[in-house]
Amino acid sequence: MLEMNNVSVYYGKSMALQDVTLRVDQGDAVSIIGANGAGKSTVLKALFGMTPISAGEIRFMGKRLDGKTTADIVREGISLSPEARQLFPYLSVYKNLKLGAILRKDKEEIKKDYEEVYRLFPVLRQRRNQLAGTLSGGEQQMAAIARALMARPRLLCMDEPSLGLAPVVIKEMGEVIMNINADGTSVLLVEQNVHLALEIASRGYALQVGRVVLAGDIEEIKASDVVKRAYLGG
Repeated sequence: MLEMNNVSVYYGKSMALQDVTLRVDQGDAVSIIGANGAGKSTVLKALFGMTPISAGEIRFMGKRLDGKTTADIVREGISLSPEARQLFPYLSVYKNLKLGAILRKDKEEIKKDYEEVYRLFPVLRQRRNQLAGTLSGGEQQMAAIARALMARPRLLCMDEPSLGLAPVVIKEMGEVIMNINADGTSVLLVEQNVHLALEIASRGYALQVGRVVLAGDIEEIKASDVVKRAYLGG
């Protein structure tokens, strides 16, 4: 479904990604783990055309994405729940969700998708007329994921969805993400919370200083001495 082949990104003369290769297959849940500054968010910025790549290529369903605009990439069937949520705080929850479907014209299907995200996140139905900026942190994260789902993506990307949330909320969020994946949406999760990332994913990649240092199915990642030492206290 998604292929990044030998992708490099530079910010000025500073290397942010070097020869990063990864893939997401149809129906996959894939996690990218790594410390702050490892390049995890840059992978998503490159994928969505927010930063140009210096080398390599990105393909989705066989089509080249690198060089396309962010809007065109979303039209191909990829959406993003960004780091720090980035909701419009002075708009209602409903209007934030509506913006997620801004590129769509299928009004009847959009109505169905409102019901679907309210099924996934019942609290958002209760809060739909409330200003997004007045929601709790967990509710804002739910709204950010719901907004991304309103694009009806084939691939849902999430950047640090657990950031700043209480452990009980993180657990609930993990269950919802697994439900989204089980319903047929492929997932690419960028996450510093390694326990959450390893719980959700079927495959994973570990980044260090802009390079993939480990790749494999999730049991291989868990068993790796690198991951045990760096993240799991082993």
